[in-house]
Amino acid sequence: MGKTVRKLQVVSPVPADIDIANSVEPLHISEIAQELNLSSQHYDLYGKYKAKVLLSALDELRGSQDGYYVVVGGITPTPLGEGKSTTTVGLCQALGAFLDKKVVTCLRQPSQGPTFGIKGGAAGGGYSQVIPMDEFNLHLTGDIHAITAANNLLAAAIDTRIFHESTQTDKGLFNRLCPPDKEGKRSFSDIMFRRLKKLGISKTRPEELTSQEIKKFARLDIDPSSITWRRVMDINDRFLRKITIGQGPEEKGMVRETGFDISVASEIMAVLALTTSLTDMRERLGKMVVGNSKAGDPVTADDLGVGGALTVLMKDAINPTLMQTLEGTPVLVHAGPFANIAHGNSSIVADRIALKLVGPGGFVVTEAGFGADIGTEKFMNIKCRYSGLTPQCAVIVATIRALKMHGGGPEVVAGKPLDHAYLTENVALVEAGCVNLARHITNTKAYGVNVVVAVNKFATDSEAELNTVRGAALSAGAFDAVICTHHAHGGKGAVDLGVAVQRACENVAQPLKFLYPLEISIKEKIEAIAKSYGASGVEYSEEAEKQIEMYSKQGFTSLPICMAKTQYSFSHNASAKGAPSGFVLPIRDVRASIGAGFIYPLVGTMSTMPGLATRPCFYDIDLDTTTGRVIGLS
Repeated sequence: MGKTVRKLQVVSPVPADIDIANSVEPLHISEIAQELNLSSQHYDLYGKYKAKVLLSALDELRGSQDGYYVVVGGITPTPLGEGKSTTTVGLCQALGAFLDKKVVTCLRQPSQGPTFGIKGGAAGGGYSQVIPMDEFNLHLTGDIHAITAANNLLAAAIDTRIFHESTQTDKGLFNRLCPPDKEGKRSFSDIMFRRLKKLGISKTRPEELTSQEIKKFARLDIDPSSITWRRVMDINDRFLRKITIGQGPEEKGMVRETGFDISVASEIMAVLALTTSLTDMRERLGKMVVGNSKAGDPVTADDLGVGGALTVLMKDAINPTLMQTLEGTPVLVHAGPFANIAHGNSSIVADRIALKLVGPGGFVVTEAGFGADIGTEKFMNIKCRYSGLTPQCAVIVATIRALKMHGGGPEVVAGKPLDHAYLTENVALVEAGCVNLARHITNTKAYGVNVVVAVNKFATDSEAELNTVRGAALSAGAFDAVICTHHAHGGKGAVDLGVAVQRACENVAQPLKFLYPLEISIKEKIEAIAKSYGASGVEYSEEAEKQIEMYSKQGFTSLPICMAKTQYSFSHNASAKGAPSGFVLPIRDVRASIGAGFIYPLVGTMSTMPGLATRPCFYDIDLDTTTGRVIGLS
């Protein structure tokens, strides 16, 4: 990568993540931009170490060729995580700082929920991190706050509209929606023409509408029981999962039950991640369906007149944030949808910009959340469908610890010491657990990419255990399997992985193959994904059947599927480890993110608002008031 490469002074044992992050002085972000040939007119500085890359950069680079595209997924994880972010960063440090390749890491922005909850931050770890780590894990450049504001503006618009419709006549409502100007003339605002067009009304002046048309236009007649749009905040708070609103004396008994989700579960986050331009984002935000009318018609953000305002709140959030790794390689951080309840990938916009910036022979490495059954599957079938981009290589991250768990090892619980079985050699346990890795390899290879397995090495792993994994991976069809020590050694510990990934990218010849075509029915798509999990069939609740029928009637059958499923098993049962098969997958409910562009079936009970444990991470987080530095972030 050249001038910005920084040599790390590695210490053993590995210090705490925040201590390593604080020991390295980041380069001014303009130096990172310069190394990418990104001119200053194409980015806005946010302090010294962050910059927003503007979409104008993409316009300027439109004719350039793309670099290689690599996605990092994982095996089914333990609750401790297996180091996908760390591997993604370590691989990029290896490619840029040791193999002299142009490289950009594309990562999701972490939610503050897990940062203060149980999982900690998501900047990587050890000597493979994004810095400044505290800025990465906290407010960054405010994108999640923008999503929170936009989401809650829409929520307020819904309840307010129901309230005003309940107290006014059709004519009174219409007159307030189209008030007269100083000269007494009424007019439609621009956004209202979208609703008129939807209703098949071609008239352009309010006075031309008949009383029937006035009623159709002014009265959304939202069925409160059909509202799917909830309020959000970016903190884990179990007590907001179910709330009652409208209890104020002035709301005239407009009481209804609703709840809060975590901000990253908002459909607006998914829209940000899947959008391709400002124009596209405006259309997607306007198309978001919040519920149905009492007649069963979908009600959108544009019907409520708020699509344009949402876009204004999101206009800066569409620009990815440029940061750097410990070794001075560039990172684009953008969007952060969870992978178990949303599609779990960073933005299309960031990937597109990065692929142009690195150019032919360069590498863009992005991470897909949780196991490959969730994150990588959604990366291929949702993200790549909308982006039109084709990856050449998929990395699957594995650990001896997780494989032992899949082989029948004792339960792994976050916050509790690991059982003895995980700290001593047990080749048989590892061997038994490799069925999980093998299924992930088979599933991922089916997309037409080369699969490289990265074994994240821990100090307690034995040579025999590591060789067992390598052998099992190659037998299952992996292009290569590499032992990595990037947590302890930075990019130097992932050089072999970098070489393997380069070879995998250079030797791929197949086009991208999707798991299912969009033309088939919603149920057939769900069943194709269930089959990849090892299920023998799918069982739909009465509610799910009803929703599928409704979305089919409303014309939403051609959308891809985004399964909301536990990340801890191929199946719906989090305790079913290894590679379960022959189970029937239960679909409890089916919902739709029409603006984002997918249908999401809920498998079992999936919470969209995490709770805090007895001892959350916030106990360790504080500020050194002398230096102003954050301490205790993990």
